[in-house]
This record gives sequence, C-alpha cells and structure tokens, in this order.
Amino acid sequence: MHGTMNYLAEVKSRARRADPKQILPECKSILVLGIPYAPTANSQIASYALGNDYHDVLPQKLQALVDFIEEQLGHSFPNRYYTDTGPLLERELAERAGLGWIGKNTCLINPKEGSTFFLAEILLGIELEPDESFNTDHCGTCTLCIEACPTSCILPDRTLDARKCISYLTIELKEDIPEDLRPFMKDWIFGCDICQQVCPWNRFSQPADSAFKQLIPLPVLTSDLLLTPREFNQRFKNSPLKRPKRRGYLRNLSIAIGNKGDKKDLPMLQKALADEEPMVKAHAKWAIDQINERANHE
Repeated sequence: MHGTMNYLAEVKSRARRADPKQILPECKSILVLGIPYAPTANSQIASYALGNDYHDVLPQKLQALVDFIEEQLGHSFPNRYYTDTGPLLERELAERAGLGWIGKNTCLINPKEGSTFFLAEILLGIELEPDESFNTDHCGTCTLCIEACPTSCILPDRTLDARKCISYLTIELKEDIPEDLRPFMKDWIFGCDICQQVCPWNRFSQPADSAFKQLIPLPVLTSDLLLTPREFNQRFKNSPLKRPKRRGYLRNLSIAIGNKGDKKDLPMLQKALADEEPMVKAHAKWAIDQINERANHE
C-alpha cells in the first residue's frame, strides 16, 4: 500500500531497516529524540510544514548533541544521525526507546506531548543504558481518527493505505491525483492533520521549538496559482512546501479551489490554464468544471 514510494519495497532498503548495523557497523546504541512543533487548527497546510523545514533545522541540533556527548566522554566515536532521511523504522525505535506507543492512526503518541513532534535518531558507537520500552496502548476503544479520515485510508489493524492518504497525495505522489479522491481532499494543499486534530491525546501538545518559526501565511490565496517558478523557489526555499515542487503545489491548490466551489475563483483558474505545466492545466480544468457544475445545480 506504499503507492509510488518504491524505496519502501526495495530488498536492500528493507534489510537496512531491519538491521541498523548495516548503516553503522559499530552501532551499539540508538538515541531517539522527539522535537515538538506547534499544532494548529488550520485545514490547508499540515502544522509541521508551516515553519522552517525540519530537514534543515534538526541535523544541526543532532550534530550539536553528538559534539556534547563527545565532549563529556573526552573522545570521538562512530555515529550517524537521521530525521526522516534514512532507512530506519523510526516509530518502532521510538516505541522501544520509551517515547510513546504507535496509535491507531499510525502516529507515535506520547501521553504528555501527544503526536505533534518530529522524530530523529542518532546511531552511536558507544554503549548506553537503554530506557524501558513503551509497552502499553492508550488508544483504548477510541476510533475518532479512523472515523474522521475523509478517504478512509486508516485501516483497523494500525496500518495505513498511503495510496488514499491526503498527505501522500499532496506530497509524495508526483503524478495526477486520482479524480475519485479529489473531492475528499477538501482544501488540504500540503499534508493533512485531521487524524491528529481529532486525537484526544493532542490536547497535551506543547508549543513548538523556537527554531520552527511560521513562514507560511494563512490562508493560502488563489493568487498563488500564478506563482512563477522563480517566485515559488524564493518563497518556499526554507519550507517543506518545496518538496512537491511548483507543479505539485499548484496541482493541489487547484483541487482545493475546485472543492471550495467559489465562482469568484474562475478568472484565476482560467489564467492557470495557460501554465506551461500540463499537470497544472489539467487540474485547473478539473477545478473549473467542478465550480461550473456546482453553479448549474444551484
């Protein structure tokens, strides 16, 4: 159910995920960290993506932590660190390190912090006394996340069908978004927080690290459809929103506009039909058809 994320199924990748020593042969311990970000109630961009790109921010913090440990020990040691960038089973390691349990929505949940935090890992060539694993499940009979998911991508056995997940569709999928799923995306443009927003444990979520200052103003305006490649690169150079690239961002925005169904957005969509990217044209055309169809039924 991994969709086009073929790296998840590669034999070499699977082997590395099963054995961290294939990444760092000297590995004796793994330090797992949770770094909070500020949750919001918006429904356009996932909260984690409103600030600086964690891929840029966290490696500096991980290196600083390695430097600190080496200073305490008085010598260097083999190490590697990742934050969503290497073949590690991050949530599984975090559960074994005592950070929380893997919830029904497949997110790692901490009883004090909720699930709105990034995960990062440092593979260490030194022995550390292990923390106790988190062996209890606190989801109980709650099924709010499963019931709230617009595309029903959260399955009963704590797995997720990525092919239907709005986060996958708006970020990882590089192709046209299946038409039958577009109406369920509502106004989500990048990622989705619904299963976290309804989770009772997130009432304990804490403010973000100061490094993740909000970069993206909300709401996202229809005028973004006219962003040139240069304007897009400049605006999102420090943001996770650069990942789907300009064509993916405008594709997603077109769907959100179409789902909104406001006739006032038609002139902007008409201009988007002249875009050089076929994907942008196709999804702008879909949005125009959606708005016109809704107008005809009013």
